[in-house]
Amino acid sequence: MEHLTGTRIRREATPATVNLRRCKLVVIKGGQRGTEWVIAGDVFRVGKAPENDLVLTDETVSRVHFEIMRDAKGYLVRDLKSTNGTFLDGAEVKEAYLRGGSVIGLGACELKFTPFEERIEILPSEKERLGEMVGRSPAMREIFGLVEKIAPTDATVLIEGETGTGKDMIARTLHQLSPRHAAPFIVVDCGAVAGTLIESELFGHEKGAFTGAIAARQGAFELASGGTVFLDELGELSLDLQPKLLRVLEQREFRRVGAQKTLKVDLRIIAATRKDLRSEVEKGKFREDLYFRLNVVPITAPSLRERREDIPLLIDAILSRLSTGDAPTHLSPATRDALMAHDWPGNVRELRNVIERALALGADPSMLVAPIGEGGRGGRASTGGHAPTADFDPQLSFRDAKEKWNDAFERRYLTWLLKRSEGNISKAARTADMDRKYLHKLLRKYGITGGETGEAGVVDPDGTDDN
Repeated sequence: MEHLTGTRIRREATPATVNLRRCKLVVIKGGQRGTEWVIAGDVFRVGKAPENDLVLTDETVSRVHFEIMRDAKGYLVRDLKSTNGTFLDGAEVKEAYLRGGSVIGLGACELKFTPFEERIEILPSEKERLGEMVGRSPAMREIFGLVEKIAPTDATVLIEGETGTGKDMIARTLHQLSPRHAAPFIVVDCGAVAGTLIESELFGHEKGAFTGAIAARQGAFELASGGTVFLDELGELSLDLQPKLLRVLEQREFRRVGAQKTLKVDLRIIAATRKDLRSEVEKGKFREDLYFRLNVVPITAPSLRERREDIPLLIDAILSRLSTGDAPTHLSPATRDALMAHDWPGNVRELRNVIERALALGADPSMLVAPIGEGGRGGRASTGGHAPTADFDPQLSFRDAKEKWNDAFERRYLTWLLKRSEGNISKAARTADMDRKYLHKLLRKYGITGGETGEAGVVDPDGTDDN
C-alpha cells in the first residue's frame, strides 16, 4: 500500500520531499515460499481465485480468503468468510490491525507483513509543459516533478488552491499519466450540484429511491470504475455525506441510494478545494478522518500572481487553442504588457476568459482588464488590421458599460457554441464545461433559438426541444 505523507511542495532551492509509505507480504511458509509482493492500492485481496491481487495456489486457501485495507488507524486484515479461517500471530481473527512483523496464517500458508518507508526527493521538472499544464516558474516545475512521480501510483491526491488556478488540469494530468489513462475520468463538482442530488450524483440511485427517480442511475463512482474520480470543490460536501465518502476511500465499496446491495469499485480518487480543509476541520465543518484519507499527497496550486513569469506561456497556449483559421492570433507588445501587469484575482481561468471574450468581440484583451497601453486609453480596440469601434456611452456607469459588453459576449459565445455543437444542448454544455440547466437559463435569457445558430432546432437529448 502506498501513502505519501508529510510535505507539501516547498518553494525552496532544496528539493522537496515526500515520504512513500509502503508495505509488503512475504510468503514464509507454503509452496511459494520466498516470494514477496509490494502492496499497491488501499485494498489488497489474497486468495486462490485469479481475480485476487495475490494469488496463492495452495488448496487449503479459499478462493477469496482475506483482504488488507488501509484506513486512518493503519492496516486492517479482514477474513472474507474463508473455509479454514485467517490467523494473526497464531490467533484466529475476523478482523484486526496489523503490526510490523505480523504473521498472517491462511490454510497451510503463512505470510509476513512488513511496512517500510521510502523518502523520495521531488526534483523540479525540466519541462515547460506537462499534460494540459503550462509553466516555467519554479513553483510549476516542482508540481510537474511531483505529478510525474505520483501519477503511476494509486495514491489519493488533495489539490488546494484559489479558484481558477488550474486544479482540474493537475487532476487530469495525473490521470493521463497514470496506468488508468484508458479508463474513465469522471468529474463531480460538489459545489455545483444541489445538496439534495449530490448523493445520487456520487453513488447513483435505484428506481423509486426518491421523488423523480423514474429509473435506476449509475453514479460517478460506478461509472469511473477502473479509472479516476475527480471531486472538485470537495469542501462544499455536507457533513452527512462525508462518512459515506470515507467508506468509499477506505473500502472501495458503496451502495446506490435506495439499494441494499453493496458494490465494489476499483478507482483512484483525486479531490480539489479552494478552502483550507485543515481550518475547516478545526471549525468542525469537515471530518478529520476524511481529511486524513484525502490528504495522502497534498498539492497546492499557486496563484497566477505568484508565477507571473508563466503568463506569456499561458497567453500563447490559450491563443493556440482558441485561434481559428489558418493564421494564428497575435497580440501587440502593449497588450501583452497590460496582461502581465494585471493582478488576475481569478487566476488562469480569468486570463483565459478575458482572451476568449476579447476574441469573440473582436476587441483588444487589455481593454477588458486594465487601462494600460494604447488599447485602453483611446476607447478603441485593435487586433492586427481589424479595428472594430468600441463606442462607450458616456451616460452609462462603469458597471452598466461592463454589463453591456458581457451581454454581447455571452450572446455571441452561446450562438457560436450551439452552432459548433449542432444544436445539441448536452454536447454544448460539456464543451463549455457548464451545467446544462444553467445553459438553458442563458439561452432563454437571450432568446436564442435554432434559427440564430443555423440549426433546425436546439435539441436536448434528454427530451427537451428548445426551439
